[in-house]
Amino acid sequence: MAHSDRYAMLLSALPYHGPLFGAKQTPLSRIRLNQRLALLDPDEADCLRHARRLLEWAQQEQGRTDTQAVVRAKQVIDGITNPFIRDLVTWRLEMRTLVAALRRRHRGEAAPRDRRWGFGRWVSRIMQHWNEPAFGLERAFPWLPEAERLLARGGTVDLERLLLGAVWNHLESCSDGHYLDFEAVVIYVLRWDMIARWTTYDGEEAARRFDELVKQAMAGVEKSLRPSADTARPTRA
Repeated sequence: MAHSDRYAMLLSALPYHGPLFGAKQTPLSRIRLNQRLALLDPDEADCLRHARRLLEWAQQEQGRTDTQAVVRAKQVIDGITNPFIRDLVTWRLEMRTLVAALRRRHRGEAAPRDRRWGFGRWVSRIMQHWNEPAFGLERAFPWLPEAERLLARGGTVDLERLLLGAVWNHLESCSDGHYLDFEAVVIYVLRWDMIARWTTYDGEEAARRFDELVKQAMAGVEKSLRPSADTARPTRA
């Protein structure tokens, strides 16, 4: 089967994912997605697996140092032969380096002295402009100043939403010119991963808020049932 026919068959079997933040669930289950991806040849499947291994949080190894993570990322990226996928993964890891720098500075840490703490082109610049709100990169990354503000006021969910939106839009721009090829498949899968993450995260956040509301409500009930100082005072016979 010709490559174009195979991609056409695969992509036509993948339902439209719709907007990220309006999604309540992934457009198809993980099992169904994996069944569709079986149409990829072994090299393509390996390439996609390497990319997802680096980008999916669930596949990140726990307990690794930043240096170990950077070394491992470089090793995996060097093994990705498709330049489009390599550039896409590199962009995402560079974005994570920017966010990691914001979090380090928010914790009160000084600029790192060893550049192996981060990945990509911006590590040295971040270190040199550590005390500037957006490391002097606001023109290249317009979302950075807002991310810094949200982090400062503890807007965790809004920050997550901002970052996912930036990635989603970047994938949209990368999809131009890719309709019936392997790159289109990769973009679809990475978006599927984002929807899976967002819908799971949204559910966890909703559960956390629900627990907080229940805790607040129960605190009010306990207070109403607690005897006042006067009524609690023992009476003398």
